[in-house]
This record gives sequence, C-alpha cells and structure tokens, in this order.
Amino acid sequence: MKRVFLLVFVGLLGLIMLYLSRFWVFDLWSRPGLFGWAELRPNGGLLARWLRGTPFAPFELLIWAAGVFMILTYLQKIVDYVSPPPETPAADADTTPKKDDAHDG
Repeated sequence: MKRVFLLVFVGLLGLIMLYLSRFWVFDLWSRPGLFGWAELRPNGGLLARWLRGTPFAPFELLIWAAGVFMILTYLQKIVDYVSPPPETPAADADTTPKKDDAHDG
C-alpha cells in the first residue's frame, strides 16, 4: 500500500512539473486560470512566463533542468527515508571462496 501511495505521489509531482514546463500541450480549464488564479493558465509554460522580462529568461531551460534534477534528488531521499531499500551484506563479511571437496586432488 505504501508503494502505491509513493507511486501516485511521484506521478502527481511529475504532472505538476510537466505543467510548469513549456512542454504542456493540453487546455484543461478555462482561460481565467485554474481555481480563478490568473497565474495558472491552462496552456502551461509557467516558468517561461514567470521569467519573462528578467535577465534569467534566456536560461529558462537550464533553470528548468536544474530544478527538476534537485526535485527528483530530494524526492528520492524522501522515498528512501520512508521506504528504505533492503540491506546488502556487510563489506567486511568473509568473501574468500570456499574450497570444493569434489575438486580436491
């Protein structure tokens, strides 16, 4: 159940990041914006709109890539904290090969 919740959470976060990017192509709500907020237009591309008129506007794609990398990195840390991966054998365990009696001569 925890895994399903985490998958849904990651999927929703991915949809939000897609909506903020310039790659959103769907018009899902009316022109005034989602929930009446003019900042949440239906055609996406919010980061470009927010950076328009600033010296950072030419770097929109670079800012987008760095932001997505940071979000996914911290999301992975949260998922690992909530659902830790299985433990691996200790590095100091005896890794010497055992002698096989069948091949002793």
